[in-house]
Amino acid sequence: MNSSKQISFQFKQEILAAIVVFLVALPLSLGIAVATGTSPTAGIISAAIGGIIVGFFAGCPLQVSGPAAGLITIVADIIYQHGFEKLGIIVFLAGIIQLLFAVFRIGPLFRAVAPSVIQGMLSAIGIMIFASQFHVMVGDVPSRSPFQNLISIPGSLFHGLLPMDGSSYHRSAFIGVVTILTILLWNFAPTKLRKVPAALMGVIVSIIISTFYTLDVGFLEIPDNPFSEISILNLNNYKEFFTSDILIMALTVAFVGTAETLLTAIAVDKLHTGVRTKFSKEIFAQAMGNMVAGLLGVLPVSGVIVRSATNVSAGAKTRLSTIMHGVLILFFIILFPHILEMIPTSCLAAILVYTGVKLVNYKALKKIFSYSKAEFVIYLITVIAIIQTNLLEGIIIGLVVSLLRLFQQINHIKISITRDEHNIEVDLEGAANFVTIPKLADSLDALEAGKTVHVFFDNCQYMDHSCIDYLLSWEEQYRSQGGTVELQLHTITDRFSKYRETATDERESTK
Repeated sequence: MNSSKQISFQFKQEILAAIVVFLVALPLSLGIAVATGTSPTAGIISAAIGGIIVGFFAGCPLQVSGPAAGLITIVADIIYQHGFEKLGIIVFLAGIIQLLFAVFRIGPLFRAVAPSVIQGMLSAIGIMIFASQFHVMVGDVPSRSPFQNLISIPGSLFHGLLPMDGSSYHRSAFIGVVTILTILLWNFAPTKLRKVPAALMGVIVSIIISTFYTLDVGFLEIPDNPFSEISILNLNNYKEFFTSDILIMALTVAFVGTAETLLTAIAVDKLHTGVRTKFSKEIFAQAMGNMVAGLLGVLPVSGVIVRSATNVSAGAKTRLSTIMHGVLILFFIILFPHILEMIPTSCLAAILVYTGVKLVNYKALKKIFSYSKAEFVIYLITVIAIIQTNLLEGIIIGLVVSLLRLFQQINHIKISITRDEHNIEVDLEGAANFVTIPKLADSLDALEAGKTVHVFFDNCQYMDHSCIDYLLSWEEQYRSQGGTVELQLHTITDRFSKYRETATDERESTK
């Protein structure tokens, strides 16, 4: 294939990928917007910004950005506490914070956050989305409390599904259940048919059923001019930017959006063999997108895994597909806005119920549990803390518990002692440092005199200078009492040997 034909083929492939991603992004963006309490067009415009603006600057070219399920609860809280007029300010400030993340190269530090905390954050978000949107799906009104939403699901389930008497609750529930069943069953459809995304198929089926049976359910409401709800942020009112509540909300949006973006970028890198992610550049791209979104007063954007994975699987190789999907979304809202009014709101709620369940990554949880029960406990603590408090406080609690766990690990030593008639074996496991010297001293000082003591370090991950100095001092003391000591130094790193020389020199100089 000559170069011109190859370029033509690749261009067609990028356009096809863009169309597929557009079809996936459309229902998700609408559902996220409705779930936050904003206009459906706010979700569409945010999706266009995520595709065009973020795609243009992206450090992860195949990642697709837009309104994210992980930010639903935050945006809903912003609107509830501060009203629509403050949303633009907070999203704009979140973009500024992300810009600082990029300038000071803080982005890669997010990769150092314990997976148990990150997965706890995503699971908690998924649970809260599931709990709130389940009520919407069956025609009920969700509570402001995630915990209340969870415990009231059985009542809403009964209210919405039993008995089926044709009430508005049952009609909404019927559409929601049909949508979820369509999504689940579509995964088993022939490969050619599955080119139509499952979520879009759920929307199509719900539109057909609600139209054919003229069901009296809630539908999306789109203004005659979709762009009439856009209000340009007045930057002259800068004093409103610097209240503590506004800054905390902006920091929360920036943190969660950045974490979700980087997690998605890492996952996307595993899906292809092309250019690897430049993390600071990707954070810069997200900053540009959120600053524009804030100026227009629409939803914040971040990298999203479903659209990104779809982009890669559809054959995209460059950022063109991401940008073009944003252009398609923009054209759709300009040319065909009222088609959206055919979509039942319970259908979009059902899509988010399914999305919320998917955010709880059961494979990742299984790995965390098999690796460390303590890490799984940190995961559970993070989930419970977020649901009981709020997203930022819950994440902070998870981070603090994770740091306490790390402190415990680096200051924990296990000392195993076995004996026979002439020998004593001492096996050190964990971290031997100045904090653990008292425990080590108690064990070694209690050994019987006159034996041959073998001290093994095979399972010792770390040993500092003070602990080495203590062992050398104890060795001399034990030998002076007629015993023999064999420190198995060959199992320690070269640094240990250098420390031994340094410590010996220091001891000789003090005699």
